[in-house]
Amino acid sequence: MGLFQSFDISATGMTAERFRIDVIAENVANVNTTRTESGEPYRRKIVTFAEKKVTPFTDVLARSRQAYLGNGVKVSHVTEDEENDFVMEYDPSHPDADENGYVSYPNVNIVTEMTNLIDASRGYEANTTAFEAAKSLATTGLSIGKG
Repeated sequence: MGLFQSFDISATGMTAERFRIDVIAENVANVNTTRTESGEPYRRKIVTFAEKKVTPFTDVLARSRQAYLGNGVKVSHVTEDEENDFVMEYDPSHPDADENGYVSYPNVNIVTEMTNLIDASRGYEANTTAFEAAKSLATTGLSIGKG
């Protein structure tokens, strides 16, 4: 594995985890959003990662630079959580209450979101540590060459 390859892998991991943290923050910010543009409550979003694939353009370059291409992870897609139902709460005075007085709140669970936030934060931290280790290794290797 080349030096720059390890940097690329760690950098894509940090970018993906930062995006995941942003989506978690959006979920938490919308925990009480009872009406979106579609007219229904906010639906929790979930981030899915996949292995970073080589694009057709990079296939051409792969002949000379194979070691540096297609490494790391990417966000493959962001989906809405359709498995968990909205939370129904009785509040007849709420403007979004139905004819029975129930309000549909988003399917966002703060405990789940905070657990996912800790997980994403630890993933980001692990990628940062790996990046710093590779950087330290490179710096040490360069200093050996000076002597």
